[in-house]
Amino acid sequence: MSAILWLVLVCCGSAASAASTTEPVPADKAAAIPQRIIALAPHITEMLYAVGAGERLVGVSAYSDYPAAARELPEVANYAGVNLEAILALQPDLVIAWKTGNVAADVSRLQQFGINVAFSDPLLISDIAAELRHLGQLTGNQQQANTLASQFEQQLAAIRKAYKDKPRLKVFFSMGTEPLTSVANQAWPAQAMSLCAADNIIAGAKGDYPQPGLEQVLQAQPEVIIQATAGARPADNRFWQQYPVLPAVASNQFVTVDADLLYRTSPRTIQGIEQLCQALDRFR
Repeated sequence: MSAILWLVLVCCGSAASAASTTEPVPADKAAAIPQRIIALAPHITEMLYAVGAGERLVGVSAYSDYPAAARELPEVANYAGVNLEAILALQPDLVIAWKTGNVAADVSRLQQFGINVAFSDPLLISDIAAELRHLGQLTGNQQQANTLASQFEQQLAAIRKAYKDKPRLKVFFSMGTEPLTSVANQAWPAQAMSLCAADNIIAGAKGDYPQPGLEQVLQAQPEVIIQATAGARPADNRFWQQYPVLPAVASNQFVTVDADLLYRTSPRTIQGIEQLCQALDRFR
């Protein structure tokens, strides 16, 4: 996995801090609950804080920047691999790895050293609730995790209901223009667009992060162009202004969403989806 793609998949937390409480644990079970946890992906870090286990984190991966407390923890992994020596020095009793994001050989080495490794691998937006429950079970914070997971499921169901009969929009998601890069299939923004009653003009592309030709976009005539920036800062539309033949450009129908919320799997993903849906509603 390239550094750029890994950054896209994990990127962009903001500085706000998530609430975190630790549930009381019976004394006879306390010994089995991990007290020194390492998270090998930013979404794992964020979810652990969300379920109330953040105070037990002793190491994280690069780009673990939400909540703010995560930034103070030692970094022991990045897109290129894990720092085995640093992990061993931290003496974790649980390492939670990203099954499709971390290097498999690195994870195997951790297990060979006798380290307890569990996995996280959400593939669908609906998987976020299951991941929260899974992490709650691993950390002994089931009650907080179950409550948060149920809230997420209710919010997701409400979005599905609100948008299932909305007029459809033809949209193009521009991740970048040098080269032109977009999303399709199971990429998180692609799933979000589907929830918002938006038809992705390159839905049939191969891979989750395809690089379509400009001619393909011009032929598809998207009504809206979506771009994501950190903190939803105004996007640079100069590239697209060269192509007024596109309905989105002719009508100035651009949407900018917060990459912090839309690119990472966490409870905050709901906020990113809601932001996207509401922005698209302006052009229906």
